[in-house]
Amino acid sequence: MNSVAEAANVRSPLPRNEPVHDYAPNSPERSALKAALAQMSRERVDLPLIINGADQRTGRCEAAVMPHRHGHVLGDAHLASKSEVNAAIDAAARAWHDWSKWPWTDRAAIFLKAAEMLSSSWRDRLNAATMLGQSKTVHQAEIDSAAELIDFWRFNVEFMRRLYEDQPISAPGVWNRSDYRPLEGFVLAITPFNFTAIAGNLPTAPALMGNTVVWKPAATAKYSAQLIMQLLKEAGLPNGVINLVYGDGAEVAEIALADRRLAGVHFTGSTQVFNSIVRTVGSNVDRYHNYPRLVGETGGKNFILAHGSADVAALATAIIRGGYEYQGQKCSAASRIFIPASLWPSLKTVLCDEIATIKVGDVADFGNFMGAVIDERAWRKHMRIFEEVKSSNAKILTGGRGDDKTGYFVAPTLIETDDLESRVLREEFFGPIVAAYVYRDSEFESVLEKIDQSGTYGLTGAIFSTDRRIIGRALHGLRSSAGNFYINDKPTGAIVGQQPFGGARMSGTNDKAGSIWNLIRWASPRSIKEAFVPQKDYRYPYLSSGSADD
Repeated sequence: MNSVAEAANVRSPLPRNEPVHDYAPNSPERSALKAALAQMSRERVDLPLIINGADQRTGRCEAAVMPHRHGHVLGDAHLASKSEVNAAIDAAARAWHDWSKWPWTDRAAIFLKAAEMLSSSWRDRLNAATMLGQSKTVHQAEIDSAAELIDFWRFNVEFMRRLYEDQPISAPGVWNRSDYRPLEGFVLAITPFNFTAIAGNLPTAPALMGNTVVWKPAATAKYSAQLIMQLLKEAGLPNGVINLVYGDGAEVAEIALADRRLAGVHFTGSTQVFNSIVRTVGSNVDRYHNYPRLVGETGGKNFILAHGSADVAALATAIIRGGYEYQGQKCSAASRIFIPASLWPSLKTVLCDEIATIKVGDVADFGNFMGAVIDERAWRKHMRIFEEVKSSNAKILTGGRGDDKTGYFVAPTLIETDDLESRVLREEFFGPIVAAYVYRDSEFESVLEKIDQSGTYGLTGAIFSTDRRIIGRALHGLRSSAGNFYINDKPTGAIVGQQPFGGARMSGTNDKAGSIWNLIRWASPRSIKEAFVPQKDYRYPYLSSGSADD
């Protein structure tokens, strides 16, 4: 059945944001999740590649460990070589011929079913995998691997329906319509460790639109990726539509980007890696069957700007939550704050006192606000940063230390600098490090301009003020500085269907995951015109002779 025709007659279930469980003491959900954590901690699972729906084991394995207990191995992932990557591409190419012709309602039903399964029977398992494998606290896992991924699958269906419903006008005697075709070829999805929901959305958003996918998850998020594939298979996803390959990211990308069937890349990760992908695709452009679609969400050096009228308690809460939740390992994390001198003494006291109460440790202990950073490489990077700061003019007000004996723990750290060119105000560290710059209250306008001009990124930002004129000034002056802008709130926690997420500049292509703007990128429109009474004479009326004015 034609998708255009169906769109006019079928209404998909209205999406709703998944309620977030609070896991309060003695609640059923707390007990169930605790049981899942205990059981999955006792297991050491096999993590095969999944190509054309079948498990593929290469024997070349890499351990998946707990970042907060790095001596504990959760599972062993089989790594792909060139032959397995090519097999995944071939499987996607074969699956495309059938999947691309499925009615949109049938494709939608699979992902709506997956959302319902995740909302119920799969919730504890995927949350536990995210907590254990990526060191997320119970709240951070719940808002990510449960609520947000469910929201992606529900809302994407509605966005797809709305896209198909957008049709052109027709003149008398003519029927015009738009056919939203899948891209020709396969989509390469490269996903990050920090959000299980993003890892689940990047391959499934193109798949929902009729595309087939080769999925390369982050090396440090192997466990949750495996469970997502198992869930999708149980929901009815056909073989070969999404093919999961573990392995070295550069090697997998090199093989996939060299294939003429590449139709697009759906990416979340570092700016440097995405830049490399763009360069490679550019150098290979003559060999592709079509121009590949490049959709990327990359880095951020996200800001909070406070005015002298800001509420200190609200500001402090936003800095702590925005900067230290999930160890600052969010592309949206607040990592630089600009504070007027009139507020700094009281704010500094509140921040230092509150940061001192933050508990860091094993995420299975629900009393901890922070877990571990993702791996040893990240931990060592943060330790080097602390040493550099200690030898500079900047001051570490609290934190600035770490412990890697049992897990990769980094203390929540607050740094003060008076140098706008300082590395701590310019570079993304992807850790629990917040840098503060204190300005004279009279310099608000110049600081606003410097925030806009000083960074290469443009992902998230916030203004704190109770003065509407100041809020308006910030909205205007920082219009290009952040793709997601917050007023009197932390610059993290975008919700699907409420705040479409993404930024420009070196933060990505701003295609807004969780919106119709993203799904548009995975369709290739075809315009169809049907004439009910075809013309049978090439001559136009003006060609006639014998009129009175000749």
